[in-house]
Amino acid sequence: MEDSKKSSALGSDGNRRRSLLKMGAAGAVGGALLPGASGMAMAAEEKKPVGNYPAGAQGDSVFIGLTLDITGPYSAQGADQQKGYELAVEQINAGAEEIRKISPLTKKGVLGKTVKMAVADAETKPNTAVQAASRFIHDNKAMMISGSTSSAVAIALQKVCDRERTIYLPAISGSNETTGVDCQRYGFRLCYFAYPACKAIAPVLSKAMGKDRKAVYLVPDYTYGHTTYDSMKEFTEKEGWKTVGSQVHPLGAKDYSSFLINIANSGADTLVVIAYGADAANSIKQAKQFGLLDKMNIVVPYMSAFLEKEIGPEIMQGVYGATGFWWTLEDKYPIAKDFVAAFEKKFKAKPRDSAYIAYLQTALWADACERAGSFYPPDVVKAYEAGEVRHGPVGDVTFRAADHQGVINFPIVRGKKPADMKNPDDYFEIVEVVDGKGALPDPGLLGCKLGAYI
Repeated sequence: MEDSKKSSALGSDGNRRRSLLKMGAAGAVGGALLPGASGMAMAAEEKKPVGNYPAGAQGDSVFIGLTLDITGPYSAQGADQQKGYELAVEQINAGAEEIRKISPLTKKGVLGKTVKMAVADAETKPNTAVQAASRFIHDNKAMMISGSTSSAVAIALQKVCDRERTIYLPAISGSNETTGVDCQRYGFRLCYFAYPACKAIAPVLSKAMGKDRKAVYLVPDYTYGHTTYDSMKEFTEKEGWKTVGSQVHPLGAKDYSSFLINIANSGADTLVVIAYGADAANSIKQAKQFGLLDKMNIVVPYMSAFLEKEIGPEIMQGVYGATGFWWTLEDKYPIAKDFVAAFEKKFKAKPRDSAYIAYLQTALWADACERAGSFYPPDVVKAYEAGEVRHGPVGDVTFRAADHQGVINFPIVRGKKPADMKNPDDYFEIVEVVDGKGALPDPGLLGCKLGAYI
């Protein structure tokens, strides 16, 4: 894609800064001999320290800290995210062509610096995640923190990183509140979330299953669960569906029998599973054992990676869900083909949406730093806010300045019958690719008020 906004986003100073940084390790010394370099160095010195700048940007490397769910109910997604980050960092440091298609200013590393990363286990717990991020910020001088599956974790990390003036990039975070009432100046969510997922899937369900449906919900008891329930109820009722009840369960529940008994007695013909990760897999397996799936259709409006593997194609067939990415998008999008091929070569597996969003967040962070011409945190924030459009694996992608929500397309899928699967990973057919911009709420609808830059 043509870098149509580069000049206006960077300005002449940004271009001069980047030109010097391309000189590599000797650039800071050699730059002093160039015409105008002394004035630019003075301008850099005038920037007051913000977050870990300038300490975290000194030397020949820059550090990013990853808080991932290595254990806990979302551990499968955390492991997949780690693979996505590893692939992105490897390609960024190599100056790979695949990264340059997303971040055209990237050479090798970010602004000539090697990217180093480390992983800490967030355990799907906000306090654990915050402690890990704080160590990365204070001990490792992290210039960026990323990773999440739980929205409670994402919101907690976003707040601490905003306080520390450190860029924070959620991986998975489905709650409306992440870029709604809990938005932060230093946080940028790329992935789709509850509101657009439910807005997009409701008319698909109405067309496929009919308007005269009675829905009961299985809802995890935290911000993601509650806001997804609210959005799904709103948009399905607009299509004519009736909500007949909801069962709220704790995160990480093992036994769903009491919830399933109430669901069985609800009179519903449709079970909407908002539960995510291991919770979704466990609850659906138990619903099958209870015989509920012989009487009810399942809908998963915000589908977690690996759910199809965990419950199997026999249960998944005919199930509708929204997801961030599915690997057969490679047939439509060249960058998706690049990503799937590189991921499969490195990890001998197909990527899921959790790896995809981690990969793309990292590539777009590199792009924002390159466009800013600096790691200076307020400049990087403003580079994101400039609204530069880049090519991604599922079409064009950008961020909104008003709430820092990513504008990103995503697929709605339906589970295939086992007999129709062409290979062991061919679980879904893509029903449609949702226009991310059209599915988003108007800026401000969800209560976002961004804070100061410094």
